[in-house]
Amino acid sequence: MNRVSSSLTIDELCTLLIRQTDSAFADGCSLEHALLYKSASVALARLEHCFSAINNKYFFNGQQAVFDHLHGDQYAAWLYFVSNQLHRDGAPAAWSKKVFLLNKMLHGCDIFYEVELPSIFLLVHPLGTVLGRGCYQDYFMVYQRCGIGSNHDIYPRLGRNVTLRPGSAVLGDCVIGDNVGIATESLVLDYSVPPDSIYFGNPRNHWIRAKHSLESIWRN
Repeated sequence: MNRVSSSLTIDELCTLLIRQTDSAFADGCSLEHALLYKSASVALARLEHCFSAINNKYFFNGQQAVFDHLHGDQYAAWLYFVSNQLHRDGAPAAWSKKVFLLNKMLHGCDIFYEVELPSIFLLVHPLGTVLGRGCYQDYFMVYQRCGIGSNHDIYPRLGRNVTLRPGSAVLGDCVIGDNVGIATESLVLDYSVPPDSIYFGNPRNHWIRAKHSLESIWRN
């Protein structure tokens, strides 16, 4: 049984999602409530696990995870979890596509349903953020206008406790160590960043500083 404190029941969340996708994609092919309910229930359990690790009263109130469907960052995470879970469960591909595209329409973030984000992550104002098929680890935090993508069909590999600040990107054959921050407007391209560090700059001009502590947002 889910222990998350949610603004809507799982049944209400499913009804809302069906109405939203029907409104956005009026093709006469609705998501079916009964099958959606099964995947959404698992998605809510995944969301609970994720939000329980976040040291913020809007995500964890000290006793349980909190989910508000009118909190944009939370709803963006929810739509990712649902689209990904539908894909995992073998639902019609059109369902995952619709939920993915709804997330793109509502929040301006592009997280394809086949992308496997870690079990614990945080989207912070994720407008314009694109998260591609990299290898992700827990305690991943990403802000607005960030990108994870390929170069010559090779994607980055990220460690635990990696943070992408606004406007930063990691592309190509990169290994990002544990407890690494990518500074605002920085670009990492085909380059490995050692653990416990902060990367500033771009491929032509960059420097690295030591990072002595973990991000305080996590309850780890």
